[in-house]
Amino acid sequence: MLARRHRLTRGSDYRLVVRRGIRSGAPHVVTSVLTTGEHRPPRFGFIVSKQVGTAVTRNTVRRRLKAVCAAALPSVPEGTDVVIRALPASARATFAELAADVDRAFARVEAKTGTRS
Repeated sequence: MLARRHRLTRGSDYRLVVRRGIRSGAPHVVTSVLTTGEHRPPRFGFIVSKQVGTAVTRNTVRRRLKAVCAAALPSVPEGTDVVIRALPASARATFAELAADVDRAFARVEAKTGTRS
């Protein structure tokens, strides 16, 4: 589980990351990453709309994505903000498929920026 200091909580932070961050798409998620250069822990935010499914399904997807990000936390640099938007296909995805999509997105961002994000 992600501690509060590792979570995006304000709508303005979500908007900033989605609008200015580097976007990477995958079959189950769209990931936006913005490196701010600030000296603080990385933060993650999740967007899981009603298109994904019922409340139970959305919460399951959100919990899986939080667990994936908690595992990736040591490799994400300081000051990085990440927003992961779940696509409707994520409702049928396994934990391993979601983890692979998020890892692939981080690798694409790394290739674009030259740093691990």
